[in-house]
Amino acid sequence: MIPSTLPRRAGAGFKPEHFADILAASEPIGFFEIHAENYMGAGGPPHAQLGKLREDHAISIHGVGLSIGSMQPLDRDHLARLKALCDRYQPESFSEHLAWSTHDSVFLNDLLPLPYTGETLARVADHIDEVQSALGRQMLLENPATYLLFTESTIEETAFLAEIVRRTGCGLLLDVNNVFVTATNHNLDPDAYVARFPLEAVREIHLSGHSETVDDLGAPLLIDSHDTPVKDPVWALYQTVLRRIGPVASLIEWDNDVPAWPVLHEEVVSAQRMLDDAARQRAA
Repeated sequence: MIPSTLPRRAGAGFKPEHFADILAASEPIGFFEIHAENYMGAGGPPHAQLGKLREDHAISIHGVGLSIGSMQPLDRDHLARLKALCDRYQPESFSEHLAWSTHDSVFLNDLLPLPYTGETLARVADHIDEVQSALGRQMLLENPATYLLFTESTIEETAFLAEIVRRTGCGLLLDVNNVFVTATNHNLDPDAYVARFPLEAVREIHLSGHSETVDDLGAPLLIDSHDTPVKDPVWALYQTVLRRIGPVASLIEWDNDVPAWPVLHEEVVSAQRMLDDAARQRAA
């Protein structure tokens, strides 16, 4: 099984409108991430751009449609298309979400939460085993942003993730913004969550912006919107993680209201500065 081998540098989600600016940049950034489902066609401009990008950059493929947490079997056709994509570009990493997004033949276009039970754990582990076997490579599983809790949950999220890693040998993608969003929405301590997280399995980190509103009772409600710069509390939590485990491949996600390349690039530069600081601190 091919392990995740992303460089321990800062990267960005690739957007086609930034292609010319990326080619003209004087220095490449650490890596680019693409959403798998945008590249499951046979050819055309998307593949022409990605092929050129792959010549000079490490690539992470991030899936949003496998529905790892579904009660139903994985879609074999979707998995076959994903394998073809990974075989074609040989990415340094592949990741998916701890969520479900399909029911029968309907794709719901959302990443929906799961109750954390023994039954759910067994099903998710089986699906990850199937994916890793089909791809011949390690999968990274991303922690979710959540807006509700299930009364039937019997396992804490961090313990659930740790057991998934133990059973399957997968790695983890730690989304720091998701931690902050979830902790705020459920009145939890994000630092305590990070302290319990199986950090030894983290192979990639995601950073993104969120929007702020209130729920029906007037309590703070954060939305994982990916449409703003990374907020200061998320940067602070990221630095806490780096102090614990050192530099890890770190991606800036900005998927909505996408800014011009210089704005996104500055976010990448900020993450790289923190990675460099963490490396110096560990070397001291």
